[in-house]
Amino acid sequence: MPLDLPPDVPIDPATDADAQSHLSRRRLLQMLGTAGGAAVGAPMLAPLLGDGSLPVTNEAAAMAQATPSAAAAAAGSALPPNIPPWMLQWGPLASPYGERSPYEQNVVRIPIPTEPVDSWAPLQDFFGTITPNSLFYERTHAGVPQIDPAQHRLLVHGAVEQPTLFTMDDLKRFPAVSVIHFLECSGNSGSQWKEATLQPTAQKAHGLVSCTEWTGVPVRTILREVGWQPGGSWLLFEGADAAAMTRSVPTEKAMQDGLLVYGQNGEALRPSQGYPLRLILPGWEGNMNIKWLRRIEVGAVPWETREETSKYTDLLPDGIARQFTFVMEAKSVITFPSGGQTIAGAGFWEIRGYAWSGRGRITGVDVSSDGGKTWSTATLQEPVLPISLTRFRFPWQWDGQPALLQSRAIDETGYVQPTIAELVAARGVNSGYHMNAITTWAVAESGEVTNAYR
Repeated sequence: MPLDLPPDVPIDPATDADAQSHLSRRRLLQMLGTAGGAAVGAPMLAPLLGDGSLPVTNEAAAMAQATPSAAAAAAGSALPPNIPPWMLQWGPLASPYGERSPYEQNVVRIPIPTEPVDSWAPLQDFFGTITPNSLFYERTHAGVPQIDPAQHRLLVHGAVEQPTLFTMDDLKRFPAVSVIHFLECSGNSGSQWKEATLQPTAQKAHGLVSCTEWTGVPVRTILREVGWQPGGSWLLFEGADAAAMTRSVPTEKAMQDGLLVYGQNGEALRPSQGYPLRLILPGWEGNMNIKWLRRIEVGAVPWETREETSKYTDLLPDGIARQFTFVMEAKSVITFPSGGQTIAGAGFWEIRGYAWSGRGRITGVDVSSDGGKTWSTATLQEPVLPISLTRFRFPWQWDGQPALLQSRAIDETGYVQPTIAELVAARGVNSGYHMNAITTWAVAESGEVTNAYR
């Protein structure tokens, strides 16, 4: 049966013996819909129909060879049902390593101007909870060392029965685990302590946090391998960067969930994230998670290193400094609408953002549009994982009047994210660390969104 039939007559090639051998030009053009459709179909089908039953018309051949702009002009529009220019030619072929669309090139980290060894992650541009490796925030103290993994070693010594020097291959022979956790610099949001230092966007105010899947071998596995001695209640972790970054870690934490990581989101760590080996201590301040890890020493007391005395301590109003403030407390931030964005008119908008806690799961997020006078419960987007970024959303009907948007997180311990006033009353403003207060985004009648100190 020939297919030269009206276009509304269905054809079943599986039951019609003639379906694959009697295609007419008129029926194919009906199936493809337009002359532009012929430009797509003819070059692909002609080699398959070597019996000449479908000669390629001059019109189709000319369309197939047209430039995208010419084809678009011929089609009149790239909108369906017309044929867009990218359907008229092959695109790039497979490549050794994936790259993103050129239309997404504006989604980038921003190096911190005063400290170019750091960069903020674009929180407002993310969709899910896993941060792409190329957009994970950066924090270094002496730049990024370029380490040959074949020459890298991990020394484990001190109060152990058998001091051992491990190669990367040695470490990868041990049973591995993969976990999803956020990592946050303790200085994240430090600009929020004072009104004069507020940063304008979510990225610049809160972009020193990211979330990823980490893969590696548990610290406890290696400590048991070398014969850790029970009196060794503290561990010293040392990095191989030019700053020789070192931190003292309670052995109890390291044995609980510490991880010697070599994989991130399914591939090797990026150099700025500690390649080839780093420490991950879930929920603890980023500085504790030593990158480029080269040495673990087991001892009885903390080492009182530079990074836990003159740095990474919280100076209180009375002149006493809080030390070993490891855990990153519950926190949240609205990423839409947020600073630097503009709402395009009154009406329905979905408020979206992130919440996280170093103490476990987020159990709730409240949202306010009146600066905290009233609160409503937001929806948590699954999965809600412990010590991980959690997405939240809330339906908002904006009346076009000025608004003050806030979010506050509650974690599984019952901890509630504090206001700036509450946090300043407890700690003062002498420290730039562990700022987890509620952020306020002010929405003007114009729809412009700015950071507000409240």
